[in-house]
Amino acid sequence: MENVRAILLMIAAMAGFALEDMFIKSVAERLPAGQILIILGVGGGAIFALWARAQGHSVFNRTILAPTVLLRNAGEAIGTMGFVLAITLTPLAEASAILQATPLAVTLGAALFLGEAVGWRRWGAILVGFCGVLLIIRPGLDGFQPASLFAVQGVIGLAIRDIATRIVPKDIPTTQLSSYGFVMVVPVGFVMLAFQQPPAMPNAWEASQLGLGLVIGVVAYYAITAAMRIGDVAVVTPFRYTRLIFALIIGYFVFSETPDQTTLIGAAIIIASGLFTLYRERKAAVARRRALSTMGPAV
Repeated sequence: MENVRAILLMIAAMAGFALEDMFIKSVAERLPAGQILIILGVGGGAIFALWARAQGHSVFNRTILAPTVLLRNAGEAIGTMGFVLAITLTPLAEASAILQATPLAVTLGAALFLGEAVGWRRWGAILVGFCGVLLIIRPGLDGFQPASLFAVQGVIGLAIRDIATRIVPKDIPTTQLSSYGFVMVVPVGFVMLAFQQPPAMPNAWEASQLGLGLVIGVVAYYAITAAMRIGDVAVVTPFRYTRLIFALIIGYFVFSETPDQTTLIGAAIIIASGLFTLYRERKAAVARRRALSTMGPAV
């Protein structure tokens, strides 16, 4: 039942993030991305801080200095900055397609830094998946957009966040962890503003878009954090790919974006590689459990 709950939370989170991306992209035509991050970071951090207090948890204490929490916050800052810049400067579907490589990057990171055993088939799938990313970005070709590299930065940062989330102590509440994540993007927003156009006062329409994006983003953020903490990674992670479906729908109907064939092929390669990697992970886990169950007591 925990896996079922985690799957539903993951799908809801992906739909929410796609809607949040839509609102961010809508207001980014006039407001700088740094200002948007500051607004979302302050608002989201305040909401989760109040939520944590309502649950009887302290908001800021020594847990914020735990190495895994610091690592998670750093990944959050790197990933959020990269992806927000990507969706404001490139087509939504393209940025979302590149983001689908995050599970492959998580597998790679788990193998390199957490000592997880990865066989040659999964290494091959990771390599093929990253080739799909290159197919979308098309470096050195006419269709290359340098801004698409921000989506790659988003993949790296969010992979760090997700790996760290798995090893954060279980006694740290999700609301507290989420509050830290939102607050972390505020200084990133100020740094970005130093290199962007001056901030502007949002008009009524922009304020409503930011408000809706904030509320939906907070709910989605809580959902994905909870899903990654309560569910089996191999079961839950495939449902991350539903975000691309939502992004394609929004891109087509809201922004009149139609991804080209190369982008769709690259996205299909990334998703197929990710699903194969997860299949191999699950198969390996089942084999380990069977081996343990057939072992007799030591004599």
